[in-house]
Amino acid sequence: MGKINVGRVVLGGLLAGVVLNIGEYILNEPILGQEWRAAMERLNVSPPEGRVIVWYVVMGFILGIATVWLYAAIRPRYGAGPKTAIIAGLAVWFFVWLWGTASLSVTGLFPAKPVMVTIIWGFFEAPIAALAGAWLYREEEKAAEPAPQ
Repeated sequence: MGKINVGRVVLGGLLAGVVLNIGEYILNEPILGQEWRAAMERLNVSPPEGRVIVWYVVMGFILGIATVWLYAAIRPRYGAGPKTAIIAGLAVWFFVWLWGTASLSVTGLFPAKPVMVTIIWGFFEAPIAALAGAWLYREEEKAAEPAPQ
């Protein structure tokens, strides 16, 4: 069992982060933007802009890196490939979208519809991001043993 290739985790994670950030933009602007703005207005909170958007983008890249790290960590048990990437993506979905986002609706902080759409969206977005990042991930090659003389 080889060590995790940190360089490839970061590289694959950045690609996964691009997928996550594009997906989140599509979801939270054209699809749910109006509903999120109305919910924020109801709470008397300004919609995210500027620094907050930058923070979300950075967190998207960090989540992408964490997703590929998880893929690399479970590869020895599940094997390399798309099935393992999907498992890693679904684990991330569970902890981020299902567990984290559902609490926003259960507490009554945000309306159920945009929260549920976000959870369902993430069910597809997280595994797709994991597949993209895993596609770039490779274990470090072991140095060839010198031939006996």
